[in-house]
Amino acid sequence: MTAILDQLRTAPRSVLGKLPGVTSDDDDTRRPLPVSGMLAAAATLGLGLAALTTLTLIGWIAAPSGALGAGLPGVFRTAAQLWLAAHHAGFAISGGRVGLLPLGLMILPAMLLYRAARWMARDADLRLRLPARLPKNSPKEQAGARRRAQLVLVVQAGVSLAAPYSLLAGLIAIVAENEVTQPFIGEALLYHFVLAFMAGSLATARMIGPWRIMLRLLPERVRALTVGTVVATLALLVSGLVLVLVAVVLNFGQVKQLSDVLAPGFVGGVLLVLLQLLYLLNMVIWAMSYIAGPGFAIGADTLVAPTGVQLGTVPSLPLLGALPESGTVSVWMMAVIALPFAAGAVAGVIVARIAPSPSYEAAPLWGFLTGVTTGLVAGVLAALSGGPIGGARLAAVGPSPWEVALSVALEVGVAAGISAGVTNLLIINKRARVPLDKAAAPVRKAGAALAKAASRVGLAESDPRPLPGHWMDATEADTQEIPVIRDDWQDEHASAEAETLAQARPQAPEPEPGRPPRKDIVDESDDRGGHVIYLDPYAWDRD
Repeated sequence: MTAILDQLRTAPRSVLGKLPGVTSDDDDTRRPLPVSGMLAAAATLGLGLAALTTLTLIGWIAAPSGALGAGLPGVFRTAAQLWLAAHHAGFAISGGRVGLLPLGLMILPAMLLYRAARWMARDADLRLRLPARLPKNSPKEQAGARRRAQLVLVVQAGVSLAAPYSLLAGLIAIVAENEVTQPFIGEALLYHFVLAFMAGSLATARMIGPWRIMLRLLPERVRALTVGTVVATLALLVSGLVLVLVAVVLNFGQVKQLSDVLAPGFVGGVLLVLLQLLYLLNMVIWAMSYIAGPGFAIGADTLVAPTGVQLGTVPSLPLLGALPESGTVSVWMMAVIALPFAAGAVAGVIVARIAPSPSYEAAPLWGFLTGVTTGLVAGVLAALSGGPIGGARLAAVGPSPWEVALSVALEVGVAAGISAGVTNLLIINKRARVPLDKAAAPVRKAGAALAKAASRVGLAESDPRPLPGHWMDATEADTQEIPVIRDDWQDEHASAEAETLAQARPQAPEPEPGRPPRKDIVDESDDRGGHVIYLDPYAWDRD
């Protein structure tokens, strides 16, 4: 399809380049965005209908006469109805309507639309259409202005593809009407527009930047909510897929028994397996509803939920043989109710890490809001996965959208609020903890300045130092000088003892004023605590 669109892109320019006075510059011959979107929509519808018409024609030749329509017009109407069903557009039949359509069919148009949108973005060269004039303010304001311009560009591209695509789908819905089935034109217009808009916006955003920076087009808080919602939804869907696979393994005997009852043959068996694969996504969403608590129904007055199972006659689809039997549910099956809380806890952590809140009260609210958005997405998926199959008893098949939305919003929201609050608290405390020296440096500097100023006016000592070996600050003691013994140092005990002995001895007569004191007489009783070394002047006479 891309090669065909590239030919449409290059052919007019080769003609224009040959005309006199017309430049062949590639940038000057870019088509307007609506024109590129219309060409992409028409090519997508044409290729999709061509593929389905070919398959329907093969089936019409192999099937009994009239099974897929009367003649070639009937074959084309059948292919058109399959194309509408691939976009989840329902049909009205006698006695009811058909709304339980396989979600797996949406893969084909989604892939074609994405490829067409990529071609549209290259053809219109959306990267060159970004505004060149940005506000001459701070870099943050310039980045915000560029991001807003890119978002507007993404929306314009999505609308340019979705508007013509939905209008053409309305024409197909009118052509596809027959005596048995009548497509709902409103649903056809709505679902075609939504699917084309999502594909066009995603492809255009992908052209602006790689996948890893696509989310940066959104503001930080919106990006956190989007990522948290996607993570919680994917966690629930993965849990549902695991539950479906476990149920099929445990009830494989019943599934095989239903397949043997149908006896489809080889070709029919292949088609039956393909049909069940197309409905697998519906079953996964039903399992997600089961995990959330409300469960789902297979007809009127039926319920499959963790609180109990009540079933009647189910359609003869082998995959439905994995349903549990009517009655109470085992305890380990009821334990799956904890999975939404686990998904919410993970989503809350991601929301708090992407966009931490400066206040302690706001983070739990943003976590709970993530649960609300997840509940809305789960409700939409529940609505798309179910629907009636005719009238009477099979008029209600699938989960209840509002019950699923409310349950998921409360379960995921509460868990996400708690985990977001705790994570945000840890992030704030981690940012608040700085190295001790760095935090104390200004305080110490201010204290030193105050002490210096106080010493100048005589209010404090000029050099206050703590005692050596202070027990409260070992590092401070290590920096002090080692004390030395000075000449005027006296032992307190020795001084007291010498004073007592001096008072007990008789006082020596005071020398006469005219005679100087003798220096050769030393008081041997006062040795100043053992720190005085003296010489006996009469030691030579004792030998």
